[in-house]
Amino acid sequence: MGADAKQRARDRIARLAGQGLDLVSFWRAATEAVAGAVPHYWAPCWYTLDPASLLVTSHFDEGIPELPPQWLIHEYYEDDVNKLADVARSRRGIQTLHEVTGGDPASSPRWHQNMALGGDQELIAALRTPTGDVWGALGLYREPGRPMFDADELGFVQAVAPSLAEGARRALLVGEAVDPEGPDAPGLLVLSGDGEVESATPGVERWLQALPDGDWDAGKLPSAVLAVAGRALRTAEHPDEPGQVAVSRVLSRSGTWVVLHGASLVSGSGRRVAVIVEPAHPARIAPLLMSAYGLTEREQDVTRLVLQGSSTTEIAERLVVSAHTVQQHLKNVFDKTGVRSRRDLVGKVFFAHYEPRVRDNERRATNDQPLRGGPFGGGVSPRTPA
Repeated sequence: MGADAKQRARDRIARLAGQGLDLVSFWRAATEAVAGAVPHYWAPCWYTLDPASLLVTSHFDEGIPELPPQWLIHEYYEDDVNKLADVARSRRGIQTLHEVTGGDPASSPRWHQNMALGGDQELIAALRTPTGDVWGALGLYREPGRPMFDADELGFVQAVAPSLAEGARRALLVGEAVDPEGPDAPGLLVLSGDGEVESATPGVERWLQALPDGDWDAGKLPSAVLAVAGRALRTAEHPDEPGQVAVSRVLSRSGTWVVLHGASLVSGSGRRVAVIVEPAHPARIAPLLMSAYGLTEREQDVTRLVLQGSSTTEIAERLVVSAHTVQQHLKNVFDKTGVRSRRDLVGKVFFAHYEPRVRDNERRATNDQPLRGGPFGGGVSPRTPA
């Protein structure tokens, strides 16, 4: 594919990211754009990750509706290379299995798993927003005998990764707004091109009433909502300048922060825009670790960094403490969670709180329901694979 065609594919993915699609529709549309630029075997593997832990929350592959249990066990319990969290933490945010094994992919158990499905080459890319949050990952594969993924193809995937991350983030927000899971779920407001409210999800007025200079009862929207909606509409009107993200962080009347996201909507009935309102709350992994295991705030910080794959030295530098202090916190975390190693800790947290989310999302995708992000909520007892 020539440079012009690749640029058109980049622009298309950027526009898709701003259209407020549900996650499965976004992945399907993005698949078509990626296929023209980077030929690959079978279907891409799309993942969403919790940016707080870098653990998988959903998987979508037209050819594999359910992730095999052995894949998850391998990803979180066994030694190997090219794992999703490793790529997500890397500076480049993209690598191939051939590259990371020094041209000897057969040395990786991952390669043998892939070959059982016909995939010799593997390319993994982190879907990282411009602010550095990783919301997903993309896996592309090629069968034996095909040309290697080259620098131009890797460059294309790197270039579209931020748009794919933004699209995934918006899709998860839209899904949570239209099918809320808890009292702090985002609210969704659909506006016409001239700023009139067309529809709203239940409870969105609570968020809007908390913003300055708005009066929901009088039909007056906060200026921050109108500004985000206007930016989203301008992005839709200029397809030659795709990828601009309409986001605003606003201090509410109560002193808490609220985040607004704007997305133009695909519609044949004129210009429309969705504004998603969500609390700027801490990652959901923190209260979960507290309620499930009684971890202190600093123990939660250490656990979150272990889940991301950070070493003791990296954790010490990040938290500005000594390596000895990190080890003491780890000992406390191991005692409270009933594990003996970092690997066991990652596996326990994943299979207790994230694997149920992955399986629920697989069911939801089959039933055309919105997919959800973050760990699974209360009522799930910790369990580990046999």
